[in-house]
Amino acid sequence: MEGKRVEESRIVLTQLMNVTDANTLGNVHGGLIMKLCDEAGGMAASKHSRHAVVTVAVDSMRFHSPVRIGDLLTVTAEVTWTGRTSMETRVYATAENVLSGEVTHTNTAFFVYVGLDANGRPTPVPPLIPQTETEKRRFAEAQERRKERLRARA
Repeated sequence: MEGKRVEESRIVLTQLMNVTDANTLGNVHGGLIMKLCDEAGGMAASKHSRHAVVTVAVDSMRFHSPVRIGDLLTVTAEVTWTGRTSMETRVYATAENVLSGEVTHTNTAFFVYVGLDANGRPTPVPPLIPQTETEKRRFAEAQERRKERLRARA
């Protein structure tokens, strides 16, 4: 199976946050942000593998700053590591106040997906070819996260 570059999986999801997305303080619900991050990560994994995928893990999602009504939420996702049937995606979210132009980092998280065949069974995915120093570092860090997940599962 031929490998793919990180950039081939990259997707950007942008959505305006409305009053129905927020609590009484005007802050967007964390669960909605998590859902959008999962959708972006899943689409990056599907784009890389050209298969349906399912989420199997999320590593530590922390909220660094709030997303408010009227902000433009942008979620960027890309595959950072691949195994035989699984893939890790890095999801990076920002909120932009479109009136002031201020952009804040809201969260970064790592999601793990498994590629599925037409029968819903795990299927091999293309290997990832990290090219830049950052991509190579993220690949190595992903391998360490995988080892930690496997240790915790045992």
